[in-house]
Amino acid sequence: MWSCTGICAGLAVGGLVAVAANRRLVSVLGCTGSIGVSTLDVIGRHSDRFGVYALTAHSSVDALLAQCRTFQPRYAVMVDEAAATQLRERLPPALDTTVLQGESGLVQVVTASEVDVVMAAIVGAAGLSSTLAAAAAGKTLLLANKESLVMGGHLLMRAVREGGARLLPIDSEHNAIFQCMPVGKSAKPRTDHVSRVVLTASGGPFRQWSLEQMAEATPDQACAHPNWSMGRKISVDSATLMNKGLEYIEACWIFGLEPARVEVVIHPQSIVHSMVHYPDGSVLAQLGNPDMRTAIAYGLGWPQRLTSGVPPLDLVAAARLDFAAPDESRFPCLRLARESVAVGGTAMAVCNAANEIAVAAFLAKKIRFTEIPWIIEHTLERMDIVEPTAVSVVEAADSQARAIASVIMADLQQPKRVTERF
Repeated sequence: MWSCTGICAGLAVGGLVAVAANRRLVSVLGCTGSIGVSTLDVIGRHSDRFGVYALTAHSSVDALLAQCRTFQPRYAVMVDEAAATQLRERLPPALDTTVLQGESGLVQVVTASEVDVVMAAIVGAAGLSSTLAAAAAGKTLLLANKESLVMGGHLLMRAVREGGARLLPIDSEHNAIFQCMPVGKSAKPRTDHVSRVVLTASGGPFRQWSLEQMAEATPDQACAHPNWSMGRKISVDSATLMNKGLEYIEACWIFGLEPARVEVVIHPQSIVHSMVHYPDGSVLAQLGNPDMRTAIAYGLGWPQRLTSGVPPLDLVAAARLDFAAPDESRFPCLRLARESVAVGGTAMAVCNAANEIAVAAFLAKKIRFTEIPWIIEHTLERMDIVEPTAVSVVEAADSQARAIASVIMADLQQPKRVTERF
C-alpha cells in the first residue's frame, strides 16, 4: 500500500487552493475513509490540475485536521456537531478554511457554483442526500457511495438526467465495466450491443471457510481482506458477499441493465476487475492491481488518463487467474440482494438498512457473522414494500427497516431464543 509520501510529493509549495486558477475544484465527501484518502493521494499527484474545495468527514477530527493543513480547502464539513466545534477550535488561524456542520454543510459544498467534481465516498445510507444534491446541481459525480443507488436508484438516475450531471462510477467493478463499454461525451455508456456484464468478487477472507467456521469468525478476521484495504463496514460486506450484492443492484441502475444481464463470479486474485460480453463472442476485461487509485484517477481525468501511483500489473508474477461460481448456500447475502432487485420498490433500501444494522452489531460483537443474513432476510419478510416515489418514502422505509432489524437483533441476543441460523 501507499503512504502520505505520495500526497506530499505532488503538492505545490504554499498549498493547493491558492494557485492555478484554471484547476478543477473537487469536494471530497468522506475524505478520511479509504476512498477519500486515495482520492487525495491522486489529487496530490496532479496539483496543477485539481484543487480541493471541500473536505467532509463524520467525526474524525485529527484526520481531517491533518488533511486541512495539507490541502487547505475552502471548507471543511463535520457531520457531528461536537466534532465541528472541536475542529473550529483547532484549525490554525492562518488557514482560510471555514468549518460547516451537518447535512446542510454537505449540501452546500456539493452544490456551490465553484465546484466542478464531487467525490461521493460517504459510506452507507448517510451519503444519499448529498449525492442526490450533487447530481441535481449538474456536477461531475464520482460515485463511490453504492448505497445511494441501492436505496434510491430511480431518484438518483433521474437527478443525474434532469440536472445534466455526469456520473462516473468509482467502484472498481463498475469502473472496469465503464472502461469496457463505448461511452459518449455525456459519459453515458451504451449498452445496446452488450450481452451481459460480469462482476468479479474476490470471495473475501472466508472464501474457503465452512459455515461452522464462519459462525465463530471474529470482526478482525472478517476485516482481514486478502487483497483490498478498506474500511471495516465494507470489509465485512465483502466477507458476506453483500458488497457484491449491492454492486449487482448498482450495476443494474448505472448501466440500465435487466438483472438477467448481470452476473457475479468469484475471482480470488482481484486482477480482472470485471468483464463485458458482446454478441460476437468477444469479452472485454479491465485488469489491474487491486488499488482503488486506478479507478479514482480514471474518474478524475476522464476522458483522459492520469498517473495514479499504482504499480504496473505484472501478469507473469500473478501467474494464474481463477474463476468460480459463488456459493450462495454459504453466502446468502448475495441471494438476498438479487431477490430485492426482483421484488423492486423499497426492497433494496430495506435490504441495505438491515445489512447496516446487522454489520454494526457484528462489529460490536453482539451477533455472529452468520446471523447477518438472518437479520436481513427476516427484516425483508416483515416489511411492506412500496414504490420509492420520493426521497421521503425511501427514508421512511430505511428508518422502519432499521427499527425492525434492531428488534430482530435484540431477539437473537436472548439466551433462550432458538432460531434457524445460516
